[in-house]
Amino acid sequence: MRRILYLIIGIIVVTIILPMVLIFSCDIAPPNRQKEEPMAKEMMIRVYVKETKRIEEIELEEYVKGVVAGEMPGSFEIDALKAQAVAARTKAIHQKIKYGDKGNPAHLGAEVCNDVHCQVYKSLQQLEKIKSKDWIKNYWPKIEQAVEETRGLVITYDDKLIDPLYHSTSGGRTENSEDVFTTMAPYLRSVESPYEENSRHLEDEVVISVNEFITKINNSYKKCNLNKDNILDSLKVLERSEGGRILKIRIGNDILSGRNIRELFGLKSANFKITILGDKMIFKTKGYGHGVGMSQYGANGMAKKGYTFEDILKHYYQGVEIKEYR
Repeated sequence: MRRILYLIIGIIVVTIILPMVLIFSCDIAPPNRQKEEPMAKEMMIRVYVKETKRIEEIELEEYVKGVVAGEMPGSFEIDALKAQAVAARTKAIHQKIKYGDKGNPAHLGAEVCNDVHCQVYKSLQQLEKIKSKDWIKNYWPKIEQAVEETRGLVITYDDKLIDPLYHSTSGGRTENSEDVFTTMAPYLRSVESPYEENSRHLEDEVVISVNEFITKINNSYKKCNLNKDNILDSLKVLERSEGGRILKIRIGNDILSGRNIRELFGLKSANFKITILGDKMIFKTKGYGHGVGMSQYGANGMAKKGYTFEDILKHYYQGVEIKEYR
């Protein structure tokens, strides 16, 4: 009986205790549970608020919600809102990288401001003051959904963040970046924007007097030397962009750009035609905004046709990829 007991003890020593002693006496240690890494701190965006002339630091995704609410109607399709969210997020991070700690030279200390110079941003508190209770109830959750379901996604070209320009309505075709801003970006190419029929800015009309036109032109561009006698013969469009906007227009003795005329007379677009009827000048414009990058009404039209936010972004920004930012 004792022999059997000694045999069992021997087996236990050889098979269990001895290997444990060897393991703990050598450099090889049993694996420890890896400590969980702390969560990365959320990215913050510094926003210059023009109304208060103060800089606010806002968590990125909360900032994106405010931009979507400020830049795009909440009634738009969810995939249009998602496209806007990804564009807004990309823009914010692009400027954060571009300007660094000093911030944008136009508002030092902040990467972005809260108006059209960068991106329109509205906090929930502001929206509650300027929007109806029904808007907050129906559209704010939708905007939150669009942002949360695209959380962290950005637009890249050649593995670098793009500067995702966008505008309200192209008028049927977007513009090449160099035709509007002189700098060529390979992802900002002129493309068709066929689904803008529901845009209230698709066409517009501005009527002014001939005298007002002559006065404003001569005050701003003295070389024109415009008067009632030469206005009919000297007013001529010389060149249009691929998207239809006027690049060069002769007025009197000078050549201006459509952008010059748009800014001087508050036109919706540089894609316009001029008609003179008696003492009136009629500007008929197509589209609203500079026309480069994503058309917001075009994006909504695509979403209504069943296109996803990725389809929309890859249409308006050529050759890009949608990636999670790390």
